[in-house]
Amino acid sequence: MFPDLTRDDVFRIETRRLWLRWPRAADAPAVLQLAGERAVAEMTARIPHPLPRAEVDAFLLDVRKRNAEGAGLTLALSPRSDPRRLIGIVGLFPGEDGAPELGYWLGRPHWGSGLMAEAALAAVDAYFAYAGGEALQAAARLDNPASRRVLAACGFQPAGRARKAFPARGTEVTVDLYRLDRAGWLSRHAPAAEAA
Repeated sequence: MFPDLTRDDVFRIETRRLWLRWPRAADAPAVLQLAGERAVAEMTARIPHPLPRAEVDAFLLDVRKRNAEGAGLTLALSPRSDPRRLIGIVGLFPGEDGAPELGYWLGRPHWGSGLMAEAALAAVDAYFAYAGGEALQAAARLDNPASRRVLAACGFQPAGRARKAFPARGTEVTVDLYRLDRAGWLSRHAPAAEAA
C-alpha cells in the first residue's frame, strides 16, 4: 500500500503544529495513559478499557512491522515544540473488507483544538500523494460528533450507516460510514494548484 519512502522509521510529516512520526517503544506510557482513558477507548473499535500494558507493547510492535512492510502507515502525533511527546495516533490500514481505512484517536487533554483534523488531513494527503491510493473509508460512532467533524474537514463524504464489529467492546456498534476517493481529494487541492 505504501512506498519505500514511508517504510523507514525516520519518515515524518510536519504540519503547522505537529510532527507525525513512527510510534516507538518509548511511547508506550503515553499510549497507555491517553488511549487507556475510558472516554478515548470507548470511541474506538479496538482499544479495550482498561488497557493492558501488554496490548500497548504488542500494538507498537505490530504497527512498526506494518509500516516497515508498507502494509499500512500508523503515525504518532507529537507537538512540534516537543517531538518526543505522543498525544495521539493516526493510521491507515486495511479495513475489514481489505479497502484502506483511516482510524485515529487523540488524548483527551487535546480535544477541541483542531489537532486531530490537522493530523488526519496530513495522513490522507500522504495516502493519496505517496501511495497513489484510489479511495479511503472511515467510520464514526453515532455518539461521536467530533470524529464526524474530523472526517468532514478531510473531505470525506457520508456513505451510509451500518453495524460494525467493535471487538474491544465485545459487540457490534452502529456507525456512520464515510468515503473519500481520489477525485474528491484532488478537487480539494485544485484551487491551490490553479493559484500557483
